Amino acid sequence: MTQSSYNADAIEVLTGLEPVRRRPGMYTDTTRPNHLGQEVIDNSVDEALAGHAKRVEVILHADQSLEVIDDGRGMPVDIHPEEGVPAVELILCRLHAGGKFSNKNYQFLRRPARRRDFGGQRLIETR
Repeated sequence: MTQSSYNADAIEVLTGLEPVRRRPGMYTDTTRPNHLGQEVIDNSVDEALAGHAKRVEVILHADQSLEVIDDGRGMPVDIHPEEGVPAVELILCRLHAGGKFSNKNYQFLRRPARRRDFGGQRLIETR
C-alpha cells in the first residue's frame, strides 16, 4: 500500500556509492557484465593514446577475474588539496571524482571517463 501523503519525510538522500549499489542500471548496462571490464581496459588504452603508456596487458583468469596491467602513470596517491584524502581514494570511492572531466590531463579521450562500484574484490597497485 502506498502512502497517501508525499512530503519531505519521503525523500531519501543516498551518499557515497550507495546510489550505484541500489540502482546499478543507472550507471552501467547490467545485461553486459563484461562492460565493467571494458571500462578498466579503456583506462589503460587512454593512457597509451595520450603517450603515457607503451604496454597494456589484459589477462582473463580461469576464475573469470580480469587483470589489466599497464606502464602508465598510475593513480596519484598524494593528498588532494581540497578533500584532504589520497587522490586514489577519491578516484575509487567517490562518485564523480576523476582526472578526465576536463582536458587538463588528457588532450584526447576515446570515450567519457566512467567508474562504477558494484561490490566485488579489487586489488589496485599504483606507483
